[in-house]
Amino acid sequence: MSPSARKQKPRKTPPVSGKGKGGGSPSQDSSSAPLHRLIYEQLLEEIQTGVYKPGERLPSEALLCERFGASRITVAKAFQNLQRDNLVRRRPGSGTYVEKPAEQSSLKFGLLIPDLGSTDIFEPICQGIMRSPAARSHSLTWGHQNLDETDKLKATERLCQQYIAQKVDGVFFAPTEYAAMRDEANYRMAAMLQRAGIAVVLLDRDFERYPGRSGFDMVGIDNHRAGFLLTEHLLKAGAKRILFAVRQNSASTVEARMAGYREALFRAQGDCGASVVSGDFENAKFVQQVLNRHKPDGIVCANDITAARLMKTLVSLGVKVPEDIRMVGIDDVSYAKFLPTPLTTLRQNCAEIGIVAMDMMLERLRQPEMPVREVLVRCELVVRESCGMSSLASSK
Repeated sequence: MSPSARKQKPRKTPPVSGKGKGGGSPSQDSSSAPLHRLIYEQLLEEIQTGVYKPGERLPSEALLCERFGASRITVAKAFQNLQRDNLVRRRPGSGTYVEKPAEQSSLKFGLLIPDLGSTDIFEPICQGIMRSPAARSHSLTWGHQNLDETDKLKATERLCQQYIAQKVDGVFFAPTEYAAMRDEANYRMAAMLQRAGIAVVLLDRDFERYPGRSGFDMVGIDNHRAGFLLTEHLLKAGAKRILFAVRQNSASTVEARMAGYREALFRAQGDCGASVVSGDFENAKFVQQVLNRHKPDGIVCANDITAARLMKTLVSLGVKVPEDIRMVGIDDVSYAKFLPTPLTTLRQNCAEIGIVAMDMMLERLRQPEMPVREVLVRCELVVRESCGMSSLASSK
């Protein structure tokens, strides 16, 4: 009897939920990834290690639902992704079978991230790209230097030219922010890549300002929703005079967060005159002037680094968080929970952004004429002491 004709039994491997033999909880990266992605990665590993061999039938959806504690829809989505990547083939009335690996040439991709090393979200995004199951037969290269803003942009443009000379198959591009000449530099690099016919996937942000949209695929988060949710959270916590704190020359993502902040205030309080403050939040004199003028009892910070700098200054001025001012940020960087008052923030699933980016890149290379896409990865509200509602921890 052939392997494909034998009755299938579920393999006794540890479930992705972390509740199998040995107990324990999944890692932060694993727990924050969608269940269909975890099922996909588990089955992919079993296919690649020979647990399931070419031509062999995978367990039925019902058995996998039981194994992973998942719904039929979730398991079906994992199967669809395996089929999309030509790893399995579904035979109506028979089941799902492992495909014979096709000969695949290795592709070379470049990372073009001027703010790598200075913006905390990009390192885990890069890790997500590299650990994507779809990236295992391909290579990824990047360059990074700790330079001032002008030299950093020049070095990034030189790196862009190197990628073109090397004829890489695609580039993951995160347009720079904060630098005074960022718009011109971002446009130049995008135009160079487009003229060279190199596929581009944008990470986190577009270089076009709203309502404009570039002709490149992009993966990030819903920044308008992020600003709305954090403002709504502070309102529920009892704050009434809420500021939005932003660093000068920030990216277009911050503009979307401001729009969400304004909409949340408008829905809750009507035309209440939302206040956006931009400046040096490490300058105690400037911060004191802001406090005297606006008398805020809540502050939505454009990101965690802004929150960290502002909180340090507030502490030096004798302002208590959250007793005097409630604060929230965005990103959930590694140090957010170690600030003088642990920071309530919206966690970006950076690893998932990286994995999705690689999937988008490969699909763009397979179908270069398909419409431009924008994929938004969901965020999670992480409630800590800075908002004054840590006992009501929840996720969105």
